[in-house]
Amino acid sequence: MNEYIEWGALGQVVGAGLVVGAGIPALFALALRLLAGTTAPPQERHDASTGPAEVPGPVVIARPPLWRLVGALLCFAVVIGAVASGIVFLAAGGHS
Repeated sequence: MNEYIEWGALGQVVGAGLVVGAGIPALFALALRLLAGTTAPPQERHDASTGPAEVPGPVVIARPPLWRLVGALLCFAVVIGAVASGIVFLAAGGHS
């Protein structure tokens, strides 16, 4: 222990900051990515004079598979639990 710096407490603050400040948003982004579907490849139309061309039309977004939906829900549940526990912690006075 240094005279001015408590290294153990500094490590705890840095660790908590990484988990809360980077881990929770990364988990939220992972959940959003799991929910995002994939776009279908554009259909091609063959014209004898010009060759293949893309057919204009709506973008089709496929529904993600069940395992991705379950993973996204689990990620969202962890994020909501972390936010709720932080609110409860602060409402209780900020100490255990």
